[in-house]
Amino acid sequence: MTSTTTVRADAIVIALVGMAHATSHVFHLLLPPLFPLLMVDFDFGYTEAGFLMTVFFVISGTGQAFAGILVDRYGARRVLLAGVALLAASGLALAAAANYAMLLVAVVLAGLGNSIFHPADFSLLNQKVSPPRLGYAFSVHGLSGNLGWAIGVTLSGMALAWGSWRGAGVAAVLLALLSIATLLWARPLLDDDRPKVGAGGTAPGRTFAFLNTPVIWLAFAFFLLITAAFAGLQSFSAPVLGGIYGISLAAAVAGLTGYLLGSAAGMVIGGIVAAKVQTHDRTVGMALVGAALFATALATGLPPAWSVIPLMVGIGIGVGISGPSRDLLVRRIATNSLAGGNASPAFGRVYGFVYSGLDVGMALGPLAFGALLDAGGMDGVLPGVALLQIMAVLTVLAMGRRAG
Repeated sequence: MTSTTTVRADAIVIALVGMAHATSHVFHLLLPPLFPLLMVDFDFGYTEAGFLMTVFFVISGTGQAFAGILVDRYGARRVLLAGVALLAASGLALAAAANYAMLLVAVVLAGLGNSIFHPADFSLLNQKVSPPRLGYAFSVHGLSGNLGWAIGVTLSGMALAWGSWRGAGVAAVLLALLSIATLLWARPLLDDDRPKVGAGGTAPGRTFAFLNTPVIWLAFAFFLLITAAFAGLQSFSAPVLGGIYGISLAAAVAGLTGYLLGSAAGMVIGGIVAAKVQTHDRTVGMALVGAALFATALATGLPPAWSVIPLMVGIGIGVGISGPSRDLLVRRIATNSLAGGNASPAFGRVYGFVYSGLDVGMALGPLAFGALLDAGGMDGVLPGVALLQIMAVLTVLAMGRRAG
């Protein structure tokens, strides 16, 4: 195989996995913008709306830990297809919903579908993409998730403009079916040639023997911390920034938009850095220290109001830069923790468990920061975000030392 062929094959695999990841993120933000219409049509309140999202993240997080076992047993490509099919079923359930219970069914299906993507995606990228290009692959993977969020919000926004939330479900189904068709077309490129557990290969040790490795728990904790900080910003930055700086809701929302755009730009930079710098733990640490400094500056209330958006962009850039190096560090941990390295038939379950910390953070972060706000602690949200980021820095440095 020539180098040109290898580059082309790598690019196709990266694009295919990115497309699937974007599809999963469409379903993250498809439902919340529709709540104003759904709450009227099905007569439920904010508590019930919040419960739907809690169910999504609890099922996704729990399922992710077990999805890695399915990846190891049946192969990443098959599990990835099953996940996208579950998302399509979720969109169909949303479009056909006649009551709150059917919305709950749609959320359960979406959570199950979403649970497979990190163990399946990262198993495919690690197996199919040349190591020198993995930094770029992880950068594209993160960017595709942001693109999926944007598509999900756009679909819901169009549905709101038309006054018909069912159209958002139909559009999401069509996107998922397009992803399935593309993955089936590219099946030969995504076939997993690792030995499967229970299919000619054997996993070293017991099914969850990897949980005896402390560095894997550190990686789980890192994802929980960094995602809880993100969830706090995503959920409550608008009222917090408005309360501290006296800016309009539109300006505060623009700050959140700046954070998301900064994060996307940071992922591009982070992919280049990750491909050239091998000290991934230090890269992540420095990027998150920068993000924490920007959050601390915002928390003081001392900067002028016009600086809110640039500071939020700065937080996003720091978090974004850390992403690709973070994923490469997890790869090193998984490789060093398993007999056989990334060719191990138990590789997927490590990814599944570690990345389930994302969903735990997304579930717990809004609860903790929401309780803080209800207790009158608006001034504590941004310092809390900064504290979580610093704790994540300490955790990732410990990961780097233990990973070797």
